[in-house]
Amino acid sequence: MNYLPKPAGEGLRTRVFQIIFESDTLAAKAFDIALIGAILASVLVVMLESVAAFRDGHAALFYWIEWGFTIAFTLELAVRLYCLERPFQYLKSFYGIIDLVAILPTWLALVLPGAQSLVVVRLLRTLRIFRVLRLMEFVGEGRLLVDALKRSSHQIFLFLFTVFMLVTIFASLVYLIEPEEAGFTSIPTSIYWAVVTLTTVGYGDIVPVTPLGQAISVMVMLIGYSIIAVPTGVFSAEVIRSIRADRYSDEACPGCGHDRHEQRARYCLRCGTWLDEHSPDPRLSEQEQEAWRQAREGSDADDDEDETPPPAR
Repeated sequence: MNYLPKPAGEGLRTRVFQIIFESDTLAAKAFDIALIGAILASVLVVMLESVAAFRDGHAALFYWIEWGFTIAFTLELAVRLYCLERPFQYLKSFYGIIDLVAILPTWLALVLPGAQSLVVVRLLRTLRIFRVLRLMEFVGEGRLLVDALKRSSHQIFLFLFTVFMLVTIFASLVYLIEPEEAGFTSIPTSIYWAVVTLTTVGYGDIVPVTPLGQAISVMVMLIGYSIIAVPTGVFSAEVIRSIRADRYSDEACPGCGHDRHEQRARYCLRCGTWLDEHSPDPRLSEQEQEAWRQAREGSDADDDEDETPPPAR
């Protein structure tokens, strides 16, 4: 859920809030960069610990480093909650849940051995780099892609359903044709082969051995090459449509009627007519602009009179 953090009060809490939750000052930027560096370092430690050569020689060192990061992140979360007006509301927000999940695996490892491997979820906390580097403006571009994906969801669903039907049909045929020794022991296994073949991945762990089965494999691969671009084309068309809707206006030019102007356009691309109905054309003389304003005021007054309800009888 969306949550706008607010400081709990004046004084120390407000100063801490400005450092932790804002990025306008040098101290706030330094804090965020240091936090992101610590997150990346902690994830690197977990990755190195999964390598047997490093784990066997430095198990104790990795253990204490991980606990050091966990305690530091726990204190950091406690400070965040300390300076907030509604701390529990923050814990239910997107970043609050990520902050909480980032420290739980190591604490859970005290009860469930092996849970510390889940600390790689700390990488999600690096999303704060959008705030540090002033990349929040790209969120709008991401929203455009999400909207395009939603609008094309029906076409993509129909495409995936068609692919699933084709995969099931070809898998059933190959299951009937191929012997079990070739690996086609069941229809679900054959569906796995059909998906791998249709997507042209070709693992090669299950391969038809009969001429008819190989012919079906050729058909599946050719169909895969033919239809793999369908969802990409549908999604791309919706993205282009969204870009045009955001960039262009549907209002027609009063001079020639052309209706494909950019949102910020002031003059018609074809005839050069002034498009802004709320301000006079700057190319007019001062007398003409004053006459335009008077005519505009008179038109607004007439509209107000038309909207005035008739007197009650």
